[in-house]
Amino acid sequence: MNAQPRVLATGDPLLLDVALPHFRFSRLECAVIAAAPEVVYRATRDLDMLSIHSPLFSAVMWVRVVPDRMPRRPVATPPSMRVSHLFEAAVAGDREDLAQPWVAQGERAGREIEFGAVGKVWKPTVEWRRVEPGDYPSFAEPGWAKMAAAFVVHPYGARRPLLTYEARSAAGDRSGSGDRRRKHLRR
Repeated sequence: MNAQPRVLATGDPLLLDVALPHFRFSRLECAVIAAAPEVVYRATRDLDMLSIHSPLFSAVMWVRVVPDRMPRRPVATPPSMRVSHLFEAAVAGDREDLAQPWVAQGERAGREIEFGAVGKVWKPTVEWRRVEPGDYPSFAEPGWAKMAAAFVVHPYGARRPLLTYEARSAAGDRSGSGDRRRKHLRR
């Protein structure tokens, strides 16, 4: 990673803004990190999303697998979900992992990484639908939720970066008219 990441101008859209510009829910977290921006970016890109734990997240995940545990079905847990794996599989054209619903959406090397998934997350057992990156921004089929997440390394002072994580979600209603109704209610 020898090239300096391009600093985005104020008006440049984030990759997340392109993938999911209209959303209903968002979570934004940030941290100033005492390390070189390229070190922070590499560590973020290699992050195992399954290693992130909080009391609320752990409780939600435990509740989600209760329907599978009731009939004593084994609950399949992948060994890891590294952000880098999504991007390495995309670059390699790896079609073996089609069961993985999370898809690499875009990357600005050294600066920004974005990925997304489509699913029916409100069901006791989540139903996933793989949507390829080129189809993701325009995907609007009723009855499915779109989720997108991004890590961005922002310049912050002379020596430290600000790392942001944002996750967004949008769900279409069964009739496909949810967006029209929301626009009507805002008037």
